Amino acid sequence: MFTASRYAGLSGLAQDLPPTTAVLLVNLGTPVAPTTADVRRYLGEFLADPRVVESPRWLWWLILHGVILRRRPQHSARAYARIWTQQGSPLLIHSKALSKALDAHLQQHTPKPLHVALAMRYGQPSISKTMLELQHRGVRRLLLLPLYPQYSASSTGSVIDAVGATLRGMRWPPELRIINDYHLDTGYLDALAASVRRHWHEHGRGECLLLSFHGLPESYIQAGDPYLSQCQATAQALRERLPLTGQELQVSFQSRVGRKPWLTPYTKHMLATLPGQGVRRIDVLCPGFAVDCLETLEEIALRGRAEFLAAGGEELHYIPALNAHSSHVQALASLALQHLQGWPNFGVRVSVPNKEHHPHAPQALANQQHDRTSEWPHHQ
Repeated sequence: MFTASRYAGLSGLAQDLPPTTAVLLVNLGTPVAPTTADVRRYLGEFLADPRVVESPRWLWWLILHGVILRRRPQHSARAYARIWTQQGSPLLIHSKALSKALDAHLQQHTPKPLHVALAMRYGQPSISKTMLELQHRGVRRLLLLPLYPQYSASSTGSVIDAVGATLRGMRWPPELRIINDYHLDTGYLDALAASVRRHWHEHGRGECLLLSFHGLPESYIQAGDPYLSQCQATAQALRERLPLTGQELQVSFQSRVGRKPWLTPYTKHMLATLPGQGVRRIDVLCPGFAVDCLETLEEIALRGRAEFLAAGGEELHYIPALNAHSSHVQALASLALQHLQGWPNFGVRVSVPNKEHHPHAPQALANQQHDRTSEWPHHQ
């Protein structure tokens, strides 16, 4: 009796397509609409991920479905509605613009064909659907670029899980490379520093630059997650680039949920206490968010500003995420090119001469390796 295969494969002429390479950008995701039902569906997928909440599954299932998904969607839907645009979700709009701009940039500066695709870890377009579409377009080499500059198991780790699950269901998986993080990438840091300087030039400079990163439970750091150290490294690099000293630049962590201790100081607490320390005007940058979203536009630019003013502050200026700015596109393009090297059409391949017929093979190999340095930009 015929049984349907559990593996997705190519049929017909699809296998005869010339092999191509793709860069897959992945962001967190967003509800389809700012309604309670759509937000409940989105949160149900997001909060069910064991990478996000590391609790016993049976206990968390009861809490999630018995309490959280009954109460939180309505509150979150109101928050989404405050930042929703006529075009839809800001995160999806900015992510699509970034993907399109990166695709155009790479098409101009790399051998064709090269695809840039966008997927969301939760919601649509899904990772599995996007990867299968790329497979049917002849993609045999895939560079995965999660849009999380600082690695965490709850973000980048979860993306890798989802990609791995899709690969396990493919009859003929593509070659895969993964960019784990880029928290100290020169292009990324330069783009962030330039965005701060542009803001200061156009709007003036606050008494303090607050770098607000997404929070994470302390227990995750204690278990070995490198997220905190990478956030600190990014902050120090920005301090040196701007340059800022002492209390001119401070770091905090936002978006805490639940009662367990998360990374401190909390952004909410900082915004409530800084006016009492004499800080009347503050600039806030969120370096961990590649594009603007609920956490930047609602939690910081709207709610955070209100909290700062209520505590006695006079001005809070949110510095937008890099979004699809040309400096961001160029930084990600350079990062992608670095990791694409060695694949066909992306860098010089060195062929090792047969020693039996070429007694001077070691010297020939050394000469070829020396000559390959001119083709690609150097990554600092």
